[in-house]
Amino acid sequence: MKTLTKAVNRPYDIICSDSFNELKGHITANCRPSSICIVTDTHVAPLYLETIKCISEQIAPTCVHAFEAGEESKNITTITAIYDTLLANKIDRSAIIIALGGGVVGDVAGFAAATYMRGIPFIQIPTTILAQNDSSIGGKVGVDYLEYKNITGAFHNPLLVYININTLKTLPKRELSGISEVIKHGLIHNPYLFEYLRDHREEILDLQYDVTEKMTYMSAKVKCDIVEQDLTELGIRKTLNFGHTVGHAIETLSHFKYSHGECVAYGICAAAFVSYKRKLLSSEVMHQIIESCHSFGLLGPLENYDSSDIWKNMSYDKKKSHGKISFILLKNIGETIIVTDINEEEISKAMNFLKETCC
Repeated sequence: MKTLTKAVNRPYDIICSDSFNELKGHITANCRPSSICIVTDTHVAPLYLETIKCISEQIAPTCVHAFEAGEESKNITTITAIYDTLLANKIDRSAIIIALGGGVVGDVAGFAAATYMRGIPFIQIPTTILAQNDSSIGGKVGVDYLEYKNITGAFHNPLLVYININTLKTLPKRELSGISEVIKHGLIHNPYLFEYLRDHREEILDLQYDVTEKMTYMSAKVKCDIVEQDLTELGIRKTLNFGHTVGHAIETLSHFKYSHGECVAYGICAAAFVSYKRKLLSSEVMHQIIESCHSFGLLGPLENYDSSDIWKNMSYDKKKSHGKISFILLKNIGETIIVTDINEEEISKAMNFLKETCC
């Protein structure tokens, strides 16, 4: 078992384990709740809900709210349904919410926790690569509104992040696309992590525990190191958006036909191409990045989206400030630059490049 302690505001532990055996002890070490509400979805509930509920009921009376799995449920309607469950079970500010699931569950449950009674504590139990390596850490929670991804949200740190890496073994193969978030962490902050991914691709895809645990620890540490410097995303934390500006646009325009991880991979390659065209990044490194995304099966054929629609969607990016989009580029592996002068022509050329690369 490995433990990271995140030190912004109230410190909290990020536990990497091979089981749920120590979950009860870690919860009670952090809080003594009057009651617990487990929020999960219809994919995860059949797999792990009873296990987690058995543990939580040893701590406090427990209720459950399960919503339909998928990005389409990441909305205000789902939040209000959670409020109804919390009220019906007389959940008060001495209670906690447990988010059991992937990135959507963590975002939704975390946003409900951040806003119910002006904020109650919550615990993250992430069950996907994406959630374990990225979204469960850092306190960003929220939902989509209309066609705008993550446009409504808050910063609300969990009491604890408990990662059982063996939950990855029950994932559909496509959900392994969350590895793009780990690739991102290596590219923006830790060259060794990027090389580790390239050197251990087969073991990671086979979910060999020791290799996956080391990957998760390194990836989570990147997230912690960056967030600790910039809790509310005013500076360096923006670099965690590498690959996401174009990625989110593709995700929205496709109506979530592509997974978040796949869209981030497309965005990573688009950003690498723009970096190369601006003479910031060498051709060799750009192609190394693209080959890595290909090797993990992240770059399937991409539909022919109009670049003007991509650009229009990007204009609603939540990191936009003073009318300008903050766009993350690479100068080298582990070295980023934030620019605010990205233009539609560059995005058009990047999209054409993606279509050629991914067909």
